[in-house]
Amino acid sequence: MTAKSFNYYGFDKDTYYDCIGMIRATNRKHVLMLNSWFFIVNLFYLIFSTMNLFGVSQSRILFYAGYLLATLVLEILLLVAPRFTERRSGLMVYFSSMILLSYGILVSVAQPYMPSTVYLVLLAVIGISYIGSMVRTFVMTIFGVGFFVLTSFMYKTFSIAYYDTYNVAIVTMLSLGLHYTFQHTRMQQFVLYQKDLQVQRELEIKSSFDALTSLLNRGRFFSLAEEILKKADEEYMVICLLDLDGFKQINDSLGHQMGDKVIQIVGKTMLKTLGLETPDRIRISEWDLTTTRSLAGRLGGDEFITLIRGKKTKEEVIEVLQEMLQTLNAVKFDGLDGIHASFGVTQLSGADKDMDSAYKRADEALYASKRAGKNRVHFSEEVLIV
Repeated sequence: MTAKSFNYYGFDKDTYYDCIGMIRATNRKHVLMLNSWFFIVNLFYLIFSTMNLFGVSQSRILFYAGYLLATLVLEILLLVAPRFTERRSGLMVYFSSMILLSYGILVSVAQPYMPSTVYLVLLAVIGISYIGSMVRTFVMTIFGVGFFVLTSFMYKTFSIAYYDTYNVAIVTMLSLGLHYTFQHTRMQQFVLYQKDLQVQRELEIKSSFDALTSLLNRGRFFSLAEEILKKADEEYMVICLLDLDGFKQINDSLGHQMGDKVIQIVGKTMLKTLGLETPDRIRISEWDLTTTRSLAGRLGGDEFITLIRGKKTKEEVIEVLQEMLQTLNAVKFDGLDGIHASFGVTQLSGADKDMDSAYKRADEALYASKRAGKNRVHFSEEVLIV
């Protein structure tokens, strides 16, 4: 095992940072748990001190009140700003550790005739709670332990300070060993979770996207389109069907391999013209359908479909589709003199409760484009009225 992998609990740096989101979330959760527990403990001690119960002296009211205030501030910050504290979880861990360990040191100083136990318990608890890196944990632990030993020799008799030093040396080794073991196990869980997510991503891609073009497949396109249709209020949207002209002749004269290449070019052109990133890079569950994101899909063979959003008028839509058509017409290579296509477009309205009626209107517009001479955009004037 290399020093580098030891620092990241037996994993390489890239794997560690692949899991950084889960590491931060775990640390924040544990800071919140420990801080809440410590807040309750200090609250009870403050009450006992105020009432002079169970041997807790009233002279320590300010001590417990100070730590109660510190934990209260941290608690409020954790609860009010969860995203900020998760992003800054390393800083939260540092503050939490400083509060707990300084408490242990001050309790030790306040009991000069007794070996310390509180500091040792808190040191072990912190070791198994927070995940950072072994080097950082080792440095912070040694620094805290050194300060604890120094105060012990300053305020206690030599014999008691000696016992404190012996005990803290044993607990430090135990704490670091437990820290590595616990965090290595956590890292294994994080890595396994990441692998499960990757498997889910791959399955989602296979079930959602057309393998040849990376466009949405028929089923996924219509499920997303209907979801958008249900959520859309007064948004201007259109459905466009695209069918290639003379595609059978391309397959017959230039071969099916060229036909597949043509299909791929059409898919890329649709994505580029509509301003969409390559969709198979993003999980469907991560798409925000409340935005004006358009959709592009392949129905099968040489038939394609788009849901166009973010435009305000029919003229703007036609301009986009004409650009797409001109780009396809300009394709020339290996005996192919342009890719020709017919477009059938229809506007969606509030009366369209599902995609069936809109698809039918777009299909009729597509055939009208074919009858008018092909390789053109035909916009249906028919709109379903409420």
